[in-house]
Amino acid sequence: MNDILWGYIVIAMMVVCALYFTFRLRAVQFTRIGEMMHLLTHSSKTDSPDNLKDTMEAGYAGGSDERSRKAISPFRAFAVGLSSRVGTGNLAGVASAIFIGGPGAVFWMWLMALLGASSSFVESTLAQLYKRRDSRTGVYYGGPAYYMQYGMHKRWMGIIFAVLITLSYSLATQLVQSKTMADAFSVSIDMAMGNAPGTSTIWVGVAVTVATALIIFGGIQRISRFAAIVVPIMAIGYMLMALYVIMTNFMLIPDVIELIVKSALGIDQAAGGMVGLAIMQGVKRGLYSNEAGEGTVPNAAAIAETSHPVKQGLLQALGVFCDTIIICTCTAFIVLISGLYTPEHGMDGILLTQAALEQEMGVAGRYFLTAAILMFAYSTIIAGYFYGETNLRFIFGRNANPNGSEKKENVAIFFFRVATALVILAGAMMTLQDSFSIVDLLMGLMTIANLIAIICLFPRVKMLLDDYVRQRKEHRDPVFRKEVLPKELQDDVECW
Repeated sequence: MNDILWGYIVIAMMVVCALYFTFRLRAVQFTRIGEMMHLLTHSSKTDSPDNLKDTMEAGYAGGSDERSRKAISPFRAFAVGLSSRVGTGNLAGVASAIFIGGPGAVFWMWLMALLGASSSFVESTLAQLYKRRDSRTGVYYGGPAYYMQYGMHKRWMGIIFAVLITLSYSLATQLVQSKTMADAFSVSIDMAMGNAPGTSTIWVGVAVTVATALIIFGGIQRISRFAAIVVPIMAIGYMLMALYVIMTNFMLIPDVIELIVKSALGIDQAAGGMVGLAIMQGVKRGLYSNEAGEGTVPNAAAIAETSHPVKQGLLQALGVFCDTIIICTCTAFIVLISGLYTPEHGMDGILLTQAALEQEMGVAGRYFLTAAILMFAYSTIIAGYFYGETNLRFIFGRNANPNGSEKKENVAIFFFRVATALVILAGAMMTLQDSFSIVDLLMGLMTIANLIAIICLFPRVKMLLDDYVRQRKEHRDPVFRKEVLPKELQDDVECW
């Protein structure tokens, strides 16, 4: 089933959607990149323009000092989304794509990210449009399940998606992240202490479990604060390390770029392998890493307090570039500079990345990568948990379910937190093959459901973007009024 889903259906749908959105939105991911950077650097506080007269007239959902304290800034929502994108796939997945598909896989990874950013823009804008506010805490929740129910009026479809993302991203994926962390960290500890390999694995698993519980039992406020601090640190630290490797091998960079392009286009088959294999690996690993169109990141996009849905859509499109064009490229250059990616060396995944770094930086490279894996995987675990919580609130909470209740919601969230902790502990001590198969299957089905939804709801995103562009041309900070939508659509929108 995975061969059919990922070999044909999912990748074909994602490519077609990315091309369609890029064309219909006039390449918004390129033409508005300057604005993305502006929003990123000016969104550390909640984007609540309550002091503007036109905002008050629009009935914008900003408000009291208590609300302001609880509101989550666009940057923190961006950081939560990026923490799920940036994971072990950036370190191990890229190396595996090069090992299997040759250097040309990097080119197709770049291309898919450039086009796929449009899909991320669409799904994240929809998440903002159809978000709902928790009546008790005042914070927002949203995502594909919410725009399936309120935008498409298909609650059954939203429930199916909520179940799929909770099982795949919030539970099964945690096994993979936990195992990767435990293996990498225990190896370094055991080598340093002279223990037999694997001696410290269980203790690493316990430590990660406790650390995760401290964060997730604190709710979305603590999760978003954690992401806003850890994600920039881990991303910048890894980029600085990659920059060091690149600068010390600066004369090789033109050759590396030439190798990537020639391999991708079939000009250098000896180095690149089959073009079809390079395309398949580049597209698949790129999508797995940046998640554009999968329906995961919109759960994070919805939590931001912002004046216009398009703002968060632009920020999350920028997240695709940060993940693939910057961080994945760092790994690709390190691996290709080392020359260890060829079949005769027989190294794949994280072992290849680790060996490449150790060759360029000595033993310090191995320890630095261990720390990077710990931070990347841990941040992904936290984001994955939050996505599960969001969708459980959709199924059991009274905000999205007429038959829901606060008691049902609290019970479901508590048991989910306990289950997350147990899964992380179990993941540190089990093999990965079955986990990967389950994750791929559930994610494939989840992605298909999300792509169907965003295609159906795309005309509304086009309306929002046109409204945003019009206000920008008038030199105004865009503020969304639901009155710009047709009258029959306005009742579906709650928070605007």
